[in-house]
Amino acid sequence: MKNTLGAALGLAALLCGCSQERKPEENRLARAPAPLLLAAPPLQETKNEDQQEVIATPDQGALPKPAVARVAAVPRLLIYHAALRLKVASLPRASARLDSLVRRSGGYTSAATEVREDGQWRQETTIRVRPGGFGSLLGALAQLGTVEEKKLTTDDVTAERADVAARLRTKRAVEQRCLALLGQARKVSDMLEIEEKMGGVREEIESTESRLKTLDDEVGYSTITLTCYQLLPIATPDAPVVSLGSRLVGALYGGWELTTGLLIGAVSVWPLLVLGLAGWWAARRWRRRAAV
Repeated sequence: MKNTLGAALGLAALLCGCSQERKPEENRLARAPAPLLLAAPPLQETKNEDQQEVIATPDQGALPKPAVARVAAVPRLLIYHAALRLKVASLPRASARLDSLVRRSGGYTSAATEVREDGQWRQETTIRVRPGGFGSLLGALAQLGTVEEKKLTTDDVTAERADVAARLRTKRAVEQRCLALLGQARKVSDMLEIEEKMGGVREEIESTESRLKTLDDEVGYSTITLTCYQLLPIATPDAPVVSLGSRLVGALYGGWELTTGLLIGAVSVWPLLVLGLAGWWAARRWRRRAAV
């Protein structure tokens, strides 16, 4: 019994000693500073080949991000038209100033007409000018006289121009395919059929090219239609001097005209005269019979 009790006490003392030895070690580990984390490699800025976006990439072998494509804004294609009507004091002076203004603006005169009618001396001029000088030239033209009418219109042909260009590319591709088929054809009938098809495609290409050139010309040069007019003095004729003899001759001629007019009127109503006489004769005969 004593031996068992002694062994238990010795085991308890041994366990207490071990626990006291672990606690200082744990406290030391708890007070120890945390290990330092390895810093990530620094980033450096690089630019893609198109100079569109700055991309941050690591130093060690990482691939740069793909550049993001940027869609450029499509410029609008606008056609400017203006119609201006002016009343001027002197048309020759206004015409001379007009020529000077058009030359200074870098434009040109595409058509001009001049006419004198209805008491007016009128000149109509069609002017073509670059869109950049359209507004300034229009303002300068308005100073030539009194503005009686002014109209401005703007047409957006961006979509139409793109559609015409796309159709032109399609027609040219069809023409190239026809040429390739023509080179491979061995029969005369096939050649004639392909050439007929190519003729129709060529006509469409020429028509489309003409429309494309017209649109480019209208976009490249704005149009101003200018009408200038000057009032012309109307001469009043002097009153004629009438003598007594000429007045007597006029009176005789007027009387003769009246007499012939009455005679012609009586002859023209002869059916009425005949009917009137017949009625008068019938009424008279009826009265005589009634008296008997």
